[in-house]
Amino acid sequence: MTLQLMLQDDWFTVCELSALTPGRGVAALLPDGSQAAVFLDRSGRAHAIANRDPFTGAQVLSRGLLGSRDGRPFVASPLLKQRFDLESGRCLDDESLSVQVFTCRRAAAA
Repeated sequence: MTLQLMLQDDWFTVCELSALTPGRGVAALLPDGSQAAVFLDRSGRAHAIANRDPFTGAQVLSRGLLGSRDGRPFVASPLLKQRFDLESGRCLDDESLSVQVFTCRRAAAA
């Protein structure tokens, strides 16, 4: 079983699902040179957002801490601790900023 992200009009395989550890993130290099922060939450749901922290410009969101607020999952940046909703990309601490969210799916390995 693999994890795939929707990029433009096609699915991109990121990794084997077994390579992800629930509660921890990984960075994935995308074909255009950008990065995605990919997470498997403790309930087994996959999430992916842009890895670039809009406050610092550093590619670090994949190293953030997962949590939830009102039942919605978020990741807290490891640098300045701003929280980003994993479903909408919206910053919970400054609603003027957000990060890109990628649609994820599980797929049978080819």
